[in-house]
Order: sequence, then structure tokens, then C-alpha cells
Amino acid sequence: MYKRVLIKLSGEALAGDKKFGFDDKPASVVAEEIKEIVSRGTEVALVVGAGNIWRGRDNKNMDMTKSHHIGILSTVINAIYMGELLRINGINTIIQTPFVVGSMTEQFVKEKAIDYMKKGKVVIFAGGTGHPFFSTDTGAALRAIEIEADILLLAKSIDAVYDSDPKINPNAKKYDEITFKEIIAKGLKVIDMTAASLCLENGMNTRLFALSENRSIIKILNGDKLGTIIKTE
Repeated sequence: MYKRVLIKLSGEALAGDKKFGFDDKPASVVAEEIKEIVSRGTEVALVVGAGNIWRGRDNKNMDMTKSHHIGILSTVINAIYMGELLRINGINTIIQTPFVVGSMTEQFVKEKAIDYMKKGKVVIFAGGTGHPFFSTDTGAALRAIEIEADILLLAKSIDAVYDSDPKINPNAKKYDEITFKEIIAKGLKVIDMTAASLCLENGMNTRLFALSENRSIIKILNGDKLGTIIKTE
């Protein structure tokens, strides 16, 4: 269905029931799904958030630039962890960042990233945009656009886009389909507004879904309409 996809995992997905750090079980399930996808010939890139380690915007008692820097580096930690799980499952990975981290990553170059994916490697983009005040959703949107992905898959802790927080409002309306213009106009917090604007301006359709659903990534690539499709028009 899609030739090239970028999957954005929330950092919380790596923590699982532990809520902090790493839980091998859910992360290994994702690695197994990605292995199956790659074996079918789909080109895969991956972005992992840092919420299992650090959320830069939530630390108000320190300089926000420094707090975001910690979050940026936390995504590199998560990328190394996820890359190792993929290696254990027989998938070669490359970690690309906006800045080189010793021998652990290489600097992002679009052409190299695409070449790696064409050879069956999974490219993990870490370090966000390299600058503070940009979320990993925005970093994922940017990389998806740059590598000309067919779709951006946002694997979240929530199962779809709603008109209000379903944890607070039991009558919240679920959207099977919505546009980025509507998300921006309604101020829905399910995706960062900068990421939404980037996707809108560059025609990057996105599907938001719950990673917790069994084989959710596989189902989407099989054509199942899980979660919410967010369209650019």
C-alpha cells in the first residue's frame, strides 16, 4: 500500500507499563512488526520521542533551552536502544542526527537516508531538528517530508483524534478523518501545531493511531483504517 513510511513512536511506548525508561516487551513487539514490514519490501524510517526519559517543555524550574537540549539527547538514547532491538531481530539500522554524536550516529543526509532504506535498512532519525522548542512530532514531520515518505504514521498512547480529551470528557467525539486545517482551527492538541502546519503546507498525509492495539502498524499497512487519517485537503 505504501512504498516508504516514517513511523513516529512516542517515548512512552518504550516505557510500557513501567512509565519510565525501557520495557523490552512492547518495544520488541514494535521491532518484530517493523521486521515484517521491511521483509515485504516497504522502506521504513523511524523517529522516537523522549517522553520515557525527559519532557523538555514540562520542566519549568530550569532554563527551557537547556531542558530541551536534554530532551534532544534523550531521543538519541532511545534511538540507540531501538536500533539494538531491531538488530537483534535481524534488521540493520542507521541512526542519523542533525549533529554527529561521536561514532554512534552520522549526520542526516537525505540522499544517504533514502539509499539506506532502498537497501532494506531502517533509518532512525534522532536529535529532532537539532534545535530547542521543536517537538519530536515536528522533527518527524520534517524528516517525512524530506525523505518523501508516502505517509507519516503517528503511534500514540491515544487511539485517535478527538474533539476534546477523552480521558476528561467521556462524550468526546472521535474523528475517523479530519484535515490539518481543522486541527489547527480547533486547536486540537493531539499533534504539535508546527508539525501540523508543516504537513499541511507540504502535502504529508498522516495517520494517528494507538500503538497498544495488537499489530497496529501491520494492520495499517494492510489497509485497515485504524485511528484517524489526517489529510492535507
